[in-house]
Amino acid sequence: ELFVYFILLILVSIFFAYYTIKPFKNALKLNKEFVKDILHDFNTPVTSLKINLKILKKKYGEDEAIDRSDEAIDNILSLQENLRYFLNKSRFENEMINLKLLIKERVEYFHSIYPTIIFKNSIKNINIYTNKTIFTRILDNIISNACKYNKQNGSIQISLIKNSLYIKDSGIGINNSKKVFERGYKEGKMGTGIGLHIVQKLSHDLNIPIKVKSTMDIGTVFILGLKSTIR
Repeated sequence: ELFVYFILLILVSIFFAYYTIKPFKNALKLNKEFVKDILHDFNTPVTSLKINLKILKKKYGEDEAIDRSDEAIDNILSLQENLRYFLNKSRFENEMINLKLLIKERVEYFHSIYPTIIFKNSIKNINIYTNKTIFTRILDNIISNACKYNKQNGSIQISLIKNSLYIKDSGIGINNSKKVFERGYKEGKMGTGIGLHIVQKLSHDLNIPIKVKSTMDIGTVFILGLKSTIR
């Protein structure tokens, strides 16, 4: 008889727990859908701002205020993509990716934004097995920073050496490379200080070790260990 009461008590507890938690689950689902809708609605005004800034640059030439505005928009886009990643993270799956084609695609994209940067891509035809969305996010963060903090008519060299991907720039360098992955850490006025922190998280999710080496006024190199992904 005591056992029956015990079972009934457990069932009643589960029943109340379910109906107590269910409203919270529904609220979280609604919040997630709301955030996704907001992220989608961001695209139109942000794209419009980017186009108008390009027009202003052509009309007035190089201008510090325009450059700061352009940087601010890039930060918004970066935050948008990072948030989208965390919202959809559970649905991501690995796939076979041609590294040469992916790097070529990303280089062409960034070269269209930073036409004065000289890109040197020596990646050969090789396949990696990983999540394309997350891996592209990692590449975009690193290459974007390499462009933003590069020198006038600077260069970015991308190569694969002993199963590691090297992204090397001729930029201003990082003063304290040991702290660069810390959340909120930044060395200048630009940026939010969370981009590379998220890159480290993404790399960890893909089981891709990431390292950085930098020398002030000479440049920075990010190294992604792809050994576990190469097929």
